[in-house]
Amino acid sequence: MEGHGHPHHDNVQVNQDQPLKIYFIPYLAAGHIIPHSDIARLFASRGHHVTIITTPANSQTIRNSIPHHPNFTVHSVHFPAQEVGLPDGFESLSAVTDMVSLGKVYQATTMLRDPIEKFVESHPPDCIVADFMFPWVEDLANKLRIPRLAFNGFCLFALCAIESLKAHPIPLDASPPFLLHGLPHPVTLKTAPPTHIKEVLEAVIAVELRSNGLIVNNFAELDGEEYIQYYERTTGHKAWHLGPACLLHRTAEEKAQRGQKSVLSAHKCMSWLDSKKENSVVYICFGSLCCFPDNQLYEIACAVEASGCEFVWVVPEKKGKENENEEEKEKWLPKGFEERNLDKGMIIRGWAPQVLILEHPAVGAFVTHCGWNSTVEAVSAGVPLITWPVHGEQFYNEKLVSDVRGIGVEVGADEWGVIGFGDREKLVGRKDIERAVRRLMDGGDEAREIRWRAQEFGKKARAAVQEGGSSYNNLTALIHELKRLRCCKPSA
Repeated sequence: MEGHGHPHHDNVQVNQDQPLKIYFIPYLAAGHIIPHSDIARLFASRGHHVTIITTPANSQTIRNSIPHHPNFTVHSVHFPAQEVGLPDGFESLSAVTDMVSLGKVYQATTMLRDPIEKFVESHPPDCIVADFMFPWVEDLANKLRIPRLAFNGFCLFALCAIESLKAHPIPLDASPPFLLHGLPHPVTLKTAPPTHIKEVLEAVIAVELRSNGLIVNNFAELDGEEYIQYYERTTGHKAWHLGPACLLHRTAEEKAQRGQKSVLSAHKCMSWLDSKKENSVVYICFGSLCCFPDNQLYEIACAVEASGCEFVWVVPEKKGKENENEEEKEKWLPKGFEERNLDKGMIIRGWAPQVLILEHPAVGAFVTHCGWNSTVEAVSAGVPLITWPVHGEQFYNEKLVSDVRGIGVEVGADEWGVIGFGDREKLVGRKDIERAVRRLMDGGDEAREIRWRAQEFGKKARAAVQEGGSSYNNLTALIHELKRLRCCKPSA
């Protein structure tokens, strides 16, 4: 099959047992690349030939974080850093902290179309799985007459919410809370999505809905059968729940190496957590794209200290550099904070081994921006969430966690940003943060119920990916469907 021009001409019947050849094209951001690569590995683990197409620096990250597999390859295409005025190796939105760099990375990603198309056309696969941020893959798949599956890294509930708002837009003169009409549960938003975000998402989702199906990095039990039915009824599109893909990483070493290299050794982190009591530590992390201003970090520090809880707090890498003087540090940390909390807390500056941390018995709650990867990793580990959405589809994810499934509490954030960094108009105050932390960590009846539900969903997540589980069976059915499409392919 490999590289023989256009495969399967003239309706040649292909042996159903012959492995599929599938190309995966992830968007250039850690939150897209990591789950996309994990999904690709799922197919490789079933004996199919997968190739991830990405840029050199991202290729290296994938190779470092995924164990060698004979069916798993990474193909690099040139990233036009110099052409758009970026330094070498700057190949991901996750490295961006300002609007100028954001524009340059976005411009560079649009320039990947030509080299990717040339590679795919010269070595056609049986199927392409592409991030919905690359809508041009639709034209490529149509030209080659091969199926295209979409991947967007969202949960299906978020897409249902987007569909609801499309069918029933929030009136301009309405005031919060805003009801999402037609959903199986009464769901309200504290804030409306920015028009720009809504328009961009609706445009790329329109292309996504013309694909042969959507791969979802979630398990059917968390999104819920009622939302799967709502999605398929309102869109006419098939969704394939194959996750949580993070559960594919079984050894501690694999979990530690997932994504970028951690700034703190996983061993040091685990040793510290080993010294703590069960469910006594709050884990605080806002993902790879969110970068709060100093005054917001200061409020978090004050709230955590006032709560009296032990904590692991991941802050942006630029914080606490060796050249950061006391005056700079005191803009985001109260004076003497680290000294007072030497035994109580650990601050990680940069990338952390998140899956390992969440799975540790000492971790009792997760303060999160509700990015879907973080959310599904916490659910997989049975950890309840303290939700603090920032941008993108995160406000919908919060509602699935807090209102629909009852496995988290809201901090009260109501500023829906266009991006995850830059100055924000609203500050989430220390009292609100402390109140949310105490609700889960003080051990009352409400906290016990939420924790129990979270742990039950953790068990369901692990069962879903085991042989005979819902996600395992969905993958089997999807592979069967792709083989059927390969056999029934129209002649050239």
